[in-house]
Amino acid sequence: MDSGYDTGGAGITVQAALQLPGLRGGLPEVLAGADRLDRTVRWVHAGEVPNIASLLKGGELLLTTGYGLGTRPADQRAFVRTLAERGIAALVVELGTRFTRLPAALVDTARAAGLPLVQLHREVPFVTVTEEIHTEIVNGHYALLQRAEEVHRRCTQALLDGGGVPRVLGVLAEFGGNPVFLEAADGRLLYAAGAGAAAADPLQVWEGLRCRQRDEPPAGTTIVDVPGGGPGTGSVRARLVLLPVNAPVDAVHRIAAERAAGILAVVLMQARQEEELAARGRGDFLTDLAEGRVEAADAPARARVLGFRPGGGPLLPVVMRLADGPSPTGGGWAVLARVLAEELASVGVPVLLGVRPVEGRVPLLLGLRSETERETVADRVAGALRAGAERAGRRRPDARPPVVVVGVPGGWTAASAGLRHAAETATAAEGLPERPWYDARRLDIDLLLWRLRDHPDLAAFVDRAIGPLHEHDRRSKPPLLPTLETYLAHAGRKAETARELHLNRQTLYNRLARIEELLGTDLDDPQTVLTLGLALRARRHVP
Repeated sequence: MDSGYDTGGAGITVQAALQLPGLRGGLPEVLAGADRLDRTVRWVHAGEVPNIASLLKGGELLLTTGYGLGTRPADQRAFVRTLAERGIAALVVELGTRFTRLPAALVDTARAAGLPLVQLHREVPFVTVTEEIHTEIVNGHYALLQRAEEVHRRCTQALLDGGGVPRVLGVLAEFGGNPVFLEAADGRLLYAAGAGAAAADPLQVWEGLRCRQRDEPPAGTTIVDVPGGGPGTGSVRARLVLLPVNAPVDAVHRIAAERAAGILAVVLMQARQEEELAARGRGDFLTDLAEGRVEAADAPARARVLGFRPGGGPLLPVVMRLADGPSPTGGGWAVLARVLAEELASVGVPVLLGVRPVEGRVPLLLGLRSETERETVADRVAGALRAGAERAGRRRPDARPPVVVVGVPGGWTAASAGLRHAAETATAAEGLPERPWYDARRLDIDLLLWRLRDHPDLAAFVDRAIGPLHEHDRRSKPPLLPTLETYLAHAGRKAETARELHLNRQTLYNRLARIEELLGTDLDDPQTVLTLGLALRARRHVP
């Protein structure tokens, strides 16, 4: 695109106008305001009356031969001052019958007012100049609309591809080079999108600018309403906020935001979408914290933006993993976010709840008064999470139960590592005997084996250790692997093993003897017991 276009304001600059054939043919000479030739020309007007300023709205390039300037220096100064006050883009005077050179009073006043003043040394047809500049302005408007339409297309495609509202906001942020925020009608932040990996953190921007200037947003801020309700209701469901952090928010960015607002209005009409967005925003923050993209020193301020004020006690990281994916019932993650928030309201401690639909995870941070509360709070939170998952329709009769993993309490630095550890452990814990919640500290072996799941040596180890039992159970009955698992779970106590398996002692002895025979080993050997226990835990992670 021609660099003379002001695509932000959909116009043409004074500098570019002077380069067009019409004005260039007049041999233009800039006498004042040479440093302001980047002003946008909104329209062109030609006139010869003294009070012409009253006919202008601002942003015009005024063409004149000078008959309206007056003959007295005082009139000439007043003429220039009123044009400058009106905010025109530039004054272009054609030399000839009225002036052979522009009066000093005119030039000096233009310089003092910062108004670009240009004199033409040759006569030019004003109609030609007007047509050329207006054509460029229209072309600029068309280019602006094309850019906004391209952003609208990308936003629509983001929704069709499953990116949802977060990706739409990401497209707007990338386009404008500034962070973009979606806030509820009451001013509560729903979601924040940054302008790229190297850009300022959007939550820090919100905390530093928007939160502190709620009644009067920073200069240059653009706010676009996302309508709610039916046509003509005038209701506002949410607002898009574009803050001029890295660059000005131009007209093209506002047009793109207005078009995106129409898309968002349709999406937000679905049930409880605001809650899902807010939960996804919190989930993004917790994931960034877990993966080290948020410094511990910055985390408390970002958490406050999201409504989490834990006090001075330790933080407890918790992760719930939903193994069976999105709910088949209506509402999906929006319903889950709402129901979990309702269930967690009764646990009695501050909670920061997020959702991560892509990974099928629900990360949380809880504010404890002391570390002694860990067990009690973990019981309440796990019960609330499981109840919420069931209420939200995520517990089908054939569904695997959600896995809840509780980390170690500590400060913000510990919370970062704790969330990451709990998230990995929640994946590694799938398939273990069901419990209300798992202690992340007690599953380190399972986590290590899960991390080795793709290593061929792990599969080879499992095959060497218990392969004969696996082959036996494929071909014969009764299966022996469950017997070995129960025996090792009870640390070799045969009476307890027999009771759990509902076997008499002799039958159990016979099965254990058969296991020793197939494996060629001794179940009373501690090294053998360790090897078999590891192999049984590892077999969940290998084909």
